[in-house]
Amino acid sequence: MEIKKYEEDIHEDLHRFLVGVGMMDEKMPECPDLDELWPSIETAYLPDGIREFTDYPLVSMGWVMFIGMALAKYWDEDWIKYSEEGGERIYHRLRDAKGYDNLDDYILKDVLELPEEEAEKVSSVVGECAARVLSSLHRSGIEPSTEKALRAYKASLHQLYIMGVAMELNALGYHMTAIG
Repeated sequence: MEIKKYEEDIHEDLHRFLVGVGMMDEKMPECPDLDELWPSIETAYLPDGIREFTDYPLVSMGWVMFIGMALAKYWDEDWIKYSEEGGERIYHRLRDAKGYDNLDDYILKDVLELPEEEAEKVSSVVGECAARVLSSLHRSGIEPSTEKALRAYKASLHQLYIMGVAMELNALGYHMTAIG
């Protein structure tokens, strides 16, 4: 399977799922500021994500969705302030606040400030998204521990990040509707 096609398929599946559960609009939001930050987030996250993938693949994939949500919240609050920090420093600050293992709780409670019931709902949706992507990765036929597998993992993380950003923008009231 070609990586570009793999990533497109993941995008379509996650988008359809998130629209279906009411976490996103049909039209994907556009946020070039956060799109531009992805390469530095990916570079910073990859060592942690790869290390965790063998024993905790859903965590390895899902955590990047939470990072996308946190960045969308920062973008909404004061992007000038946060953008100066840069993606790598933002990721390390998020991770180091309570450790990698607690990254989800830290973002849900301290960054997004979600009540317990809403945090559980979001966490469940992220878990389902990570499971869907992991299943797609397994079904792709890509041989593990190869360069192509690494590219597929990176493509997976990228789509999960994009969907995390989109979910939080939606939660913040940014709804993409046609004008006219």
